[in-house]
Amino acid sequence: MPLPSQASHPLDLIAQDMQLVDQVIHQRLTTDVPLVREVAQYIIGAGGKRLRPALLLLMSGAIGSVHPYRHTLAAVIEFIHTATLLHDDVVDESTLRRGRPTANEQFGNAASVLVGDFLYSRAFQMMVDVNQMRVMQVLSDATNVIAEGEVLQLMNMHDASVSEAAYLRVIRSKTAKLFEASAQLAPILAGADAQTEALCATYGQAVGTAFQVIDDVLDYEGSADDLGKNLGDDLREGKVTLPIICALQRARPAEQVVIRRAIEQGDLTHLPEILSLIAESGALDAARGSAMAEAQRAVDAARALPANVYSDALLQLAAGLLERRS
Repeated sequence: MPLPSQASHPLDLIAQDMQLVDQVIHQRLTTDVPLVREVAQYIIGAGGKRLRPALLLLMSGAIGSVHPYRHTLAAVIEFIHTATLLHDDVVDESTLRRGRPTANEQFGNAASVLVGDFLYSRAFQMMVDVNQMRVMQVLSDATNVIAEGEVLQLMNMHDASVSEAAYLRVIRSKTAKLFEASAQLAPILAGADAQTEALCATYGQAVGTAFQVIDDVLDYEGSADDLGKNLGDDLREGKVTLPIICALQRARPAEQVVIRRAIEQGDLTHLPEILSLIAESGALDAARGSAMAEAQRAVDAARALPANVYSDALLQLAAGLLERRS
């Protein structure tokens, strides 16, 4: 297969592949139940970067694989991710995602949860089509770890004593695990050796961790228009993320009291003051530093892959995460 020339954006390389993934998604959303189709299309049609399926396709290119099931598995990854979003928004009582009402706001909690279940089960039907036990093992393990991460996060809600290690455990389970699985599926499909599989998995986990840390930073320094969600939502929901953990470590006792009250009670009366405290304490820079370390880990893994435009795109993708504003 001829290699395309270097693209201006890393995802441009796989634009045609992503169109084929979209075709699979729409074909496999077929159902006789109108509400299932309506809710699923509402959230999948909301856009987004689709980084997880893109990662599978870029990694396939990097290792020279053109396995015919790569588009099917990319769609499976997107279905699993979408199911987690539907369930997360219900649990978090979120009202805005990607600049428009969440599915639970639009259709109600019951419909969102049940359609999330439909997408999970449809994803597993599609895995069976691939007929590779290793593929099913990786994806079923990932789905289970994601569920554990969601419960861990629920246990940590409104707890101002959450440590950085506990936070990292949640995001490595809840977010990074699906990135890791996405990257790992490419070498599994290709029948690559264990070393290549480990490199791909490391890249995915590191990129997924960096992605989530930056996402948590943006909740305190972005704007609602850029983010497509309400600024300070994490604090309102009682989520203790890395910027808050770093701010608490740096704050004076009186300032810690204000931040802890917001976490424990969801009281955003002093949100402007808290945003200032976080910014002035250097907490955002510290959190970005942690994301940078993860991005570097991803870069190191990508550099060990075969040198081509796809591995170059993986390098670009890792570096570009640090510039995210939405």
